[in-house]
Amino acid sequence: MQAGGAAEQNLRSVVQAMNAAIAHRGPDGEGVWLDASSGVALAQRRLAIVDLSPTGAQPMVSHAGRYVLTYNGEIYNAREMRTALEAQGAVFAGTSDTEVMLASLERHGVAKTLASLNGMYAFALWDRATRELTLARDPFGIKPLLYQGNADGLSFASELGALLADPTCPRTIDRAAVNAFLRHGNVPAPWTLLRGVRKLEPGTMLTWRAGAEPVLTRFWSPHDGARAGAAKPHADPWDALVEEGESLLSDTVERQMIADVPLGAFLSGGIDSSLVVALMQRASSRPVQTFTIGFDAAAYDESAHASAVAAHLHTEHHTLHATAADALDLVGEMAAVYDEPFADSSQIPTLLLAKLVRGHVTVALSGDGGDEGFAGYERYGWGLQLAGYQRRAPAFARRVSGALAGRVPLPLLNGAARLAGMGRGAGASAHPGHRLQRALMLGAAPDFVSGYRQLLALHSAPQALTGHAGEHQPAAYDAARTADIADPLTRMQVIDALSYLPDDILTKVDRASMAVALEVRVPLLDTRIWEWAMRLPPALRRPNGVGKAMLRAILARHVPPALFERPKAGFAVPLASWLRGPLRPWAESVLAPAALAEGGLIDAGAAQALWRAHLSGHADHGPVLWSILMLEGWRQKHGLTAGPAHG
Repeated sequence: MQAGGAAEQNLRSVVQAMNAAIAHRGPDGEGVWLDASSGVALAQRRLAIVDLSPTGAQPMVSHAGRYVLTYNGEIYNAREMRTALEAQGAVFAGTSDTEVMLASLERHGVAKTLASLNGMYAFALWDRATRELTLARDPFGIKPLLYQGNADGLSFASELGALLADPTCPRTIDRAAVNAFLRHGNVPAPWTLLRGVRKLEPGTMLTWRAGAEPVLTRFWSPHDGARAGAAKPHADPWDALVEEGESLLSDTVERQMIADVPLGAFLSGGIDSSLVVALMQRASSRPVQTFTIGFDAAAYDESAHASAVAAHLHTEHHTLHATAADALDLVGEMAAVYDEPFADSSQIPTLLLAKLVRGHVTVALSGDGGDEGFAGYERYGWGLQLAGYQRRAPAFARRVSGALAGRVPLPLLNGAARLAGMGRGAGASAHPGHRLQRALMLGAAPDFVSGYRQLLALHSAPQALTGHAGEHQPAAYDAARTADIADPLTRMQVIDALSYLPDDILTKVDRASMAVALEVRVPLLDTRIWEWAMRLPPALRRPNGVGKAMLRAILARHVPPALFERPKAGFAVPLASWLRGPLRPWAESVLAPAALAEGGLIDAGAAQALWRAHLSGHADHGPVLWSILMLEGWRQKHGLTAGPAHG
């Protein structure tokens, strides 16, 4: 969309170019709506899921003609909303959720409609009467929405590549965003890597009128659910809560199985995906199609576990046995698939899996969100230890631990860590001293939130790689923002739901799946489930240090615990060895001093020092090196330049 009096021909050509840049997200059709007199254009690429007929095409004009809507996503309670709207006199031409949403917006307005929606979405609504644009993004940020502009005009899109097709879009790299990216492995919202371009944060709407700056309003936050849960904790017996939780999860899964195209599910064999599949299979009259990916490296392969769960549930199971060569072949695609630098290396198997699944179905359900909602991450145990240490240890002792972290040689730390049992188990790091070093550094953190941020960081001091002091800090890591949450476990869950979940997990899956026009739905990220889970007392979320106790109890009703009770391997790749082996020639070309100097973002000397240490085998700098490689690959693809060093 572009506003500000552009000529019709120019307006059309710009919006068509923007639309073409995201054709992969919607191969089933395209639509453009223009109001040249107002300088407004809306466009959409369609991935047809519900109502495949022309009555579901977008952009869609409301019955009375006042509103025009373009949107990406699915509304899972559209049938209930439609029934209520028909009782109020609404008439529908088709069966799409787009038409239902538009009818609600027309009758009830934006705020009331947002409060009633159950789904994933990013939408733009143009009000022809008030000449006001509204953008909105779903509560957890499952669907992306980016924008740039000011009082004179505004453009928006699902991906940065589409915005770059708009000549008014800034093309200068934000150095403070680069530092944030190197720390987190993603560019945290609301920033992007380009100055002046922003991500609309989850659960937020933006309103814009010509002559006025955009106004942002948050309509839902995981923080709200956590506060409400603490105020009204569950008091029922455990067995009753398990029954209630299963009923809620079953309703959510069944809602998300509605589609007019083939549907399946990701199945890793872990707790979250196995539970989603179990509830899908119970609700289905025929075998559900399930998909997993297996690797030739045994430490990273969970396909046998997934196959065992699939056999027990009697699904129609598909396994892609991928070799290192299969995964490595995708490395060159990362800069194209991810619209801005993204450095979670599990993006590679995620893209492999998406390609496998798209060959069979158009919609897939995933188990993402269970770790955040039901306290499953192993790092929560570390975080709770950190909270206890900060309560008990004097400031002097904490300063000493921080000093030790940076001065004790890594070989000595490796030895101490192995004595402490940190280097054991499948997939364990060859350098467990990194983990011990991080523990010492955590102890020196000035407060709990900054310590938790350090726990998640890929690099604790990205400025050493860039020579630039500025860095954008996500609001979730502002200690004051979550200061009203006394319980440290709940606080970590809220921080993750505000930052790591949308900026890493959901971004990874959305870009990989939509690159092949696969819609991925996330049943565990229903606001009703989050609010219900937050009412579980912390002691019931992680009893005896075991996360996802509720999900485990529900899953045990459908799958024998022996099939899912095991250490979590994660969706990882052997990045460290790949960089020393088959990826080495490519990495060395990207990290060459001349290439880095051309980009002006990364200090070549600092990068080369990391590279030499990694190649020596004395340290594992794979995650940090991967972030540099993804940054430079993206910059080179788009031919972008760095902003001033002081910016």
